[in-house]
Amino acid sequence: MQHSFWNDWYFGWGWLLWFGFLFLAFSSFGNWGYTYSAHRKYGLPPQKEALDYLNERYARGEITQDDYLRMKSEIAKTA
Repeated sequence: MQHSFWNDWYFGWGWLLWFGFLFLAFSSFGNWGYTYSAHRKYGLPPQKEALDYLNERYARGEITQDDYLRMKSEIAKTA
């Protein structure tokens, strides 16, 4: 099979497309790795659950024991 220089995929300008694809793949992987490590290092603290807020309110004395137990059972039903 005879290959012509300008029409063959690998010997024409097609190699530029493959190098472009590889460049985009490697740069995307590098960007993902950088942002993943940056967010792990400087990420937000874990989100509090509803029960955590309820325990804090009870510890500060904002709600009574009856209210605390009622709200805790309601949270347990929805979870």
